[in-house]
Amino acid sequence: MRPITDRHYAASATGLVGQWRGRSGRCYGMVGEKLESFSMESAELYVIAKGGNALWVGSTDDLVSDPTSRVQFRLALDCGTAVFRLDTEDGATARWDIEGGEPLVAPLLGPTAQAA
Repeated sequence: MRPITDRHYAASATGLVGQWRGRSGRCYGMVGEKLESFSMESAELYVIAKGGNALWVGSTDDLVSDPTSRVQFRLALDCGTAVFRLDTEDGATARWDIEGGEPLVAPLLGPTAQAA
């Protein structure tokens, strides 16, 4: 994966492309989805975020098999400002890593309030 910078912004049919850096330093490719209307694919990993914080990281399997994940997902939908589909095949490790990480391109997360 190549790092995404301002000059590498790319709009695709599904949204902006960027990266999320996990707490380990590993970078994960991500594609922005519309929070109001995104539809989860069974094999994909998603992150719902607000600002630079991952509120929920998971997949449809998590929602089916883990009641705690379902509760966190619902709360994240209520509070989140952005949702991303992640490009990774190692879901278990990625969840932990992403939860403590940060987006590499903050503007992908939508408008934020700025101090005057």
